[in-house]
Amino acid sequence: MPRKLFIAGNWKMNTSAASSVELARGIAGELGGIDAVDLAVCPPSVYIPGVVGALAGSNIHVGAQNMFYEDNGAFTGETSAEMLKDVGCRYVILGHSERRHVMGENDELISRKVLKALSSGLDVILCVGELLEQRKAGRTWEVVERQVKIGLESVSRDAAARVTLAYEPVWAIGTGETATPDQASEVHAMIRGLLGDLYDAEMSDSLRIQYGGSVKPENAGELMNREDVDGALVGGASLKVESFAGIVKAVV
Repeated sequence: MPRKLFIAGNWKMNTSAASSVELARGIAGELGGIDAVDLAVCPPSVYIPGVVGALAGSNIHVGAQNMFYEDNGAFTGETSAEMLKDVGCRYVILGHSERRHVMGENDELISRKVLKALSSGLDVILCVGELLEQRKAGRTWEVVERQVKIGLESVSRDAAARVTLAYEPVWAIGTGETATPDQASEVHAMIRGLLGDLYDAEMSDSLRIQYGGSVKPENAGELMNREDVDGALVGGASLKVESFAGIVKAVV
């Protein structure tokens, strides 16, 4: 059975209370009736309730951009999985390159978050990818393999079925640079092979791997037409109705 494409918008630290609702309503108006692909948007945490309300009745789900690995307690500034579920989230993005390289999160911390999210009932978008200097040094697969292995460490086969991996070469995020379809599909194929080693062939065939990194309407079709590219994690282009809808419509 072919994997259903999954396209998610990561709004990062953008929008306001009013503009997030306006953006969500606009996206729902353009894409709310589409069933051919799975869709989600991930607004800043403070705007999640408004976005959930704006998307009510559509097929578009809501995710968060991060969470902590404890249920509650003295963790100033953090948000738990239960809190995200309480305000209507289905997904959470974990291990995004900005969390890794700007906020200093390591593989082990991300692994703890993955386990907590899954055990709490959230579906996970787990991001992996290499820096430009790592690619130039020929270390792309070494880096990605480690991030996948540790990110999924102790994750059962049943729980892993609720994980979407997102390969995002860090050098292509917000830079206007995009991995070529060949570069993207090569790493996606390697990740799929690794999933077969970690779990089994059935899991390898069924688990979705998104591409993230300057995805635009102009390149979306060619990228997602590749065998092992099962959707996109979209950054800047998800902040405008026209460009996000254009990406989706390029593949449906």
